[in-house]
Amino acid sequence: MDQFKGKTAFVTGGASGIGLALCRAFGRRGMNVVIADVETAACAEAVETLRGEGIRAIGPECDVSDRDSLVQAAARAFSEFGQVHILCNNAGVSRAGPLEQVAPSDWDWVIGVNLKGLIHGLQVFLPHMKAHGEDGHIVNTASMNGVAGAALAGPYCATKFATVGISEVLAAELAGSPIGVSVLCPSWVKTRMLDNGRNRPAQFGGPIALSLDGGNAERNRRYAQALASGLDPAVVAQLVLDGIEARRLYIFTHADRRNDIERRFDAMMHGFDAMIEKAPELTPLATGRPERG
Repeated sequence: MDQFKGKTAFVTGGASGIGLALCRAFGRRGMNVVIADVETAACAEAVETLRGEGIRAIGPECDVSDRDSLVQAAARAFSEFGQVHILCNNAGVSRAGPLEQVAPSDWDWVIGVNLKGLIHGLQVFLPHMKAHGEDGHIVNTASMNGVAGAALAGPYCATKFATVGISEVLAAELAGSPIGVSVLCPSWVKTRMLDNGRNRPAQFGGPIALSLDGGNAERNRRYAQALASGLDPAVVAQLVLDGIEARRLYIFTHADRRNDIERRFDAMMHGFDAMIEKAPELTPLATGRPERG
């Protein structure tokens, strides 16, 4: 997809951080933007800010973990702007701690937003995008924690690994169609992600202040420092635009994280090597070489 003017982008989690930067970048390319966000006041403020910059924007309140909420936000997008061409499944949350200590309600919250929200977005918008038949693109926001795990980030890693896997499946299913697929895997970016507990809905335990998260205080301190020195979200948005234009599946933001991926795949290759050494009779199958009759 390389023509943006006059088309429409729907961005979940669009009221701040990477989401707002995406909305602004799309708007500056002449697109209509739909800022879908659970944080009502921030959403309204973002809409007014973008309108002040000459961008056509609306901001339906949207809790992506609630399918009906997303359906209603989509209906408003269709009513206001007609067809949607770019879908950014960007909304995301995280709860930290050792796997066995993360509360069941927080597992439900992270899975509800990060994974079910992604599924809801695809099931609501993909039939629409296929039906209108014009060039389009889907961007799913994962994380470097979707390709390399990290201690104390179990729910987040679980859902972001799932985001990567679903994106690969989707790209295979849409191969040859007018709809491209990208999975965004950012590292440290200047956002309020660390304080996402402010938006935890009542059914998952209600808002939680970062200052009350005493069990993860040291981890949160380190994360806060990394986020403060992170990449400007506007730079990430430009990388996404480039990825959409090139129809690139993986969009990364930090070259220095390549080593993390190499270490992960080295560990996988070590597993294969150990298997081949211990079970040489399986070598033809393991290496993909057919046995000769």
